[in-house]
Amino acid sequence: MKKLFLTCAAILAACVAMAAECVIVPRPVSYEPLKGKFALSSKTVVYVADKSLVRPASMFCKYVAEEKGLQLNVAEGVAPSKGLILLSIDKNLAPEGYTLEITKKGVTIKGGSEKAVFYGLQSLRQVVFHAKGGKKVKVDCMKVEDRPHFGYRGGMLDVCRHIFTVEEVKKYIDILAMHKLNRFHWHLTEDQGWRIEIKKYPNLIKVGSMRKETAVYGTNPKNGRTHITGYDGKPHGGYFTQEQVRDIVRYATERYIEVIPEIDMPGHMVAALASYPELGCTKGPYEVRTKWGISKDVLCAGRESTFEFIEGVLDEVVALFPSKYIHIGGDECPKHRWKACPECQQRIKEEGLKDEHELQSYFMKRVEKYLAEKHGRSIIGWDEILEGGLSKTATVMSWRGTKGGIKAAKMGNDVIMTPNQFCYLDYANTSDRVKNGEPICGGRNGKRPLTLRKAYSFDPYDQLSESERKFIKGVQGNMWTEFVPNFDRVQQMILPRTAAIAEVGWTYGEKNYDDFARRMHLLRKLYDKCGFKYAPYFFNGIE
Repeated sequence: MKKLFLTCAAILAACVAMAAECVIVPRPVSYEPLKGKFALSSKTVVYVADKSLVRPASMFCKYVAEEKGLQLNVAEGVAPSKGLILLSIDKNLAPEGYTLEITKKGVTIKGGSEKAVFYGLQSLRQVVFHAKGGKKVKVDCMKVEDRPHFGYRGGMLDVCRHIFTVEEVKKYIDILAMHKLNRFHWHLTEDQGWRIEIKKYPNLIKVGSMRKETAVYGTNPKNGRTHITGYDGKPHGGYFTQEQVRDIVRYATERYIEVIPEIDMPGHMVAALASYPELGCTKGPYEVRTKWGISKDVLCAGRESTFEFIEGVLDEVVALFPSKYIHIGGDECPKHRWKACPECQQRIKEEGLKDEHELQSYFMKRVEKYLAEKHGRSIIGWDEILEGGLSKTATVMSWRGTKGGIKAAKMGNDVIMTPNQFCYLDYANTSDRVKNGEPICGGRNGKRPLTLRKAYSFDPYDQLSESERKFIKGVQGNMWTEFVPNFDRVQQMILPRTAAIAEVGWTYGEKNYDDFARRMHLLRKLYDKCGFKYAPYFFNGIE
């Protein structure tokens, strides 16, 4: 009889687990289903034990109203014993760690900070959305203990190749917030367009923000390569005013996301050269670039006026962005002009530099020193900043695979892993772009596909020892927009793969792709409710 009782208990426990499988993305560190359900209705009140939690509580109520049709209220003070959602801060928890407990009596969320409580509410948001019910929503009881593995979890948006509206940028931030990402890397300057107002240098928006037309690309049927088939003849441009930038930074901050601006230098600066030709080695003439790829024209590293310009730009950028980091690019800077430039060669001689690679290192270190000493900020650069020598305080963003990140970690520099083969969201979603009807994309036009499964398989610690792993600060997905002309397409490229990158950054350890795929089919329904576009391939069984 005792044996039969134990068997029944085991069956019951299994049934409870099946009935309350985890639905949260990214998957929590610890998830335990409990017996019973909590009835959520318009009578349910969200109580906050601290005034600082009113904002995340109010945001949660907005989500529930829009996604489930329930009007919840926020209250402070002594909470009743049941029928509530209780939010509080527990300093014993990690700064981004939280606990979520749902019982028949109510919901309790404790977080190590405001941000952590917000993350707990993002998890509860998904649980509530997937629960059944109309005026009364029956939420499965559960216990969750959760915290992110990596402190830096980011998403990058390039607004230079194609510009987007303020509202579209905010929608991008909403997507990051849903997935518990905490950095928005905003790529603001490029050869094809300068997108941020700098009052000291008005030509940057008068001239540099507009290109006269954009190259049209096609696919060569013989070799599958992308090539220019003509130009569209349509001016493309625009920029964000400083007030718009402040508005976007405020919006992100309310969602506990830090905005990191990127002012790419000394390459990818043709829009600036078109605005101020004296900044280039040849002094022009230049025009804002109308096609993709890399330009030989870069900032002159031998001229003091170049550094005066950079410092003037950064002074205004720093005033707009309170972020710890300022991204200064450093990627894809050809050395052709520097080799032929008397002033650059004189700089190499005066500074005792070996070659043009060390000249770029001199350039980046000088800018880094200015930002640190004048503004107390730190720099991030793409992994090319390793070439010619790297300061100990620079953070490397490894994009050309993981090799640069591994090298930087072994040197003792902080690293953000964003290797193109796992994190470049402009790459094709499927293994056969043409067969599956995907438009032209990055990654050699589909030759380097990034499926959802592949993104999920990324290991940021691969080939690193235990002692070296501490230098890997996080991961990031990058949305380059050469072949992404509108925001619907942006969403289709970042979703659902952003969810995979978010889970890599949050729940490091043993992976279960089948379980992740199950939860993604549920999350898709929330994407639909929010009006988010997404690539259909994974959901249609195509990889």
